[in-house]
Amino acid sequence: MATITGPLSGDAKNTVTEALQGALVDLIDLSLIAKQAHWNLVGAHFRPIHLQLDEVTELARRHMDTIAERVVALGANPDGRAATIAKSSKLSQPESGWLEDGKVVATFTDILDAISKRMHERVRATEEPDPVSQDLLIAVAQDIDKQHWMFQAQR
Repeated sequence: MATITGPLSGDAKNTVTEALQGALVDLIDLSLIAKQAHWNLVGAHFRPIHLQLDEVTELARRHMDTIAERVVALGANPDGRAATIAKSSKLSQPESGWLEDGKVVATFTDILDAISKRMHERVRATEEPDPVSQDLLIAVAQDIDKQHWMFQAQR
């Protein structure tokens, strides 16, 4: 069986792959939560929030693929299995059923704030061992911060 080796080893590889795996879990769960809210959204501000949730889903999916591919390039295995996401996610989950637009705005403001804080921690953790991975995490943080601002402005 072929194996993939990358430019990092030891503690550097462990630190970076842990940061990237955490980002991957956040992004996969964010994409799922955003779609769940998208499908169940109701309220006077349905249309703009419905479209914004699609933006969140798209950015999460785009970044999760880039992050997972970076893990592979480092010679590790990304884990995006449903069971892994379910046991590892730190994101708060929306209620089931119809979701009132104001509650969705509040929920996503909080979810994106929590992800932003973790992404910024990951950016700091990867600065020394792998600036390439840090750059990818900076791009994720930038998009998450923008969406956080946009939801927060609707509160």
